[in-house]
Amino acid sequence: MSTTRTYPAKPRPGDRVAVISPSSGLPGILPRPYELGLRRLREEFGLVPVEYPVTRKMGSTPQERAADIHAAFADPDIKAVISSIGGDDQITVLPYLDRELLRANPKPFFGYSDNTNLLVLLDRLGIVGYHGGTVMCEFGRPGAMHPLTTGALRAALFTSGPFELSPAEETKTADRRWEDPETFESEPGMRPCDGWIWHNAEGRTVKGASWGGEVVIVSWLLMADREIGPVESYAGRVLFLETSEEMPPAVEVYRILRNMGERGLLAQFPALLMGRAKDWSFERPLDAEERKRYRAEQHEAVLRALAEYAPDTMAVLDVDLGHTDPQLVIPYGGQIEVDGVGRRIVVTY
Repeated sequence: MSTTRTYPAKPRPGDRVAVISPSSGLPGILPRPYELGLRRLREEFGLVPVEYPVTRKMGSTPQERAADIHAAFADPDIKAVISSIGGDDQITVLPYLDRELLRANPKPFFGYSDNTNLLVLLDRLGIVGYHGGTVMCEFGRPGAMHPLTTGALRAALFTSGPFELSPAEETKTADRRWEDPETFESEPGMRPCDGWIWHNAEGRTVKGASWGGEVVIVSWLLMADREIGPVESYAGRVLFLETSEEMPPAVEVYRILRNMGERGLLAQFPALLMGRAKDWSFERPLDAEERKRYRAEQHEAVLRALAEYAPDTMAVLDVDLGHTDPQLVIPYGGQIEVDGVGRRIVVTY
């Protein structure tokens, strides 16, 4: 596990960027948000997206997806790599990746959810990645990109140095079907949301390199013992976690954190950023009261695990990272300052 971390050089407007599908080839069957995301990359961000053989292919093999990753990172004309979307089996791609090729060709990689797998691997190699910003979800958002998302993505893509995150004042009400053309005629419905919740923050500031991702994917990596270093190698880092549209029950989130605690891992992190829980899905269309209860149960699960295994850890709940709209980009392996005194979170892109 590398103890030094490299921020790869950033692209500039006019540069070519790879668009790959390391998990699911959903662009092939749901082209509307994908094509919209490609158009925004070209017209609003000034980048030239380059697709690969299985970017639009459903059911591609792990070997095929690994080949696309290798081609994207090895091409000197490609200045960043952006995932189309997540999925659920990227862990099967990891054994086929050439670590020396990736180490020799560091590039900014953007993705989240199942892309936690590749972000963890890059972190092990000492390469800073970016948790956030997929083509279909953030760049392909119906109507227009959210200004908070756009600001974070522009900063992460094109600039270096500190960037202060701002809490959202609104969050998406519900998803709409990508199969329906009417979905793309207007922006998603939004509702007011509360700000971040600070725990154990009085008089404290924590600075460290980040580690984490989607909490269920992290648990899978721990179960498979893939790209996980010795427990002590995470000491002093800032943990960040989030949950997906699968909306795991609070008891599952607690058990994952409990098991990280039993491993001695949870206590290594002096600070935790917990993403705002996604509280609506097509499978679970909760009403307003049910949503409120679901979020409260998620908070309680996180704080219970911390009380039992990491009572000194500072936590910030409902940070707008991961499966949220708007979405803030977290530098994976990059420096984060969690300022409990000023109630600020400053990342280094």
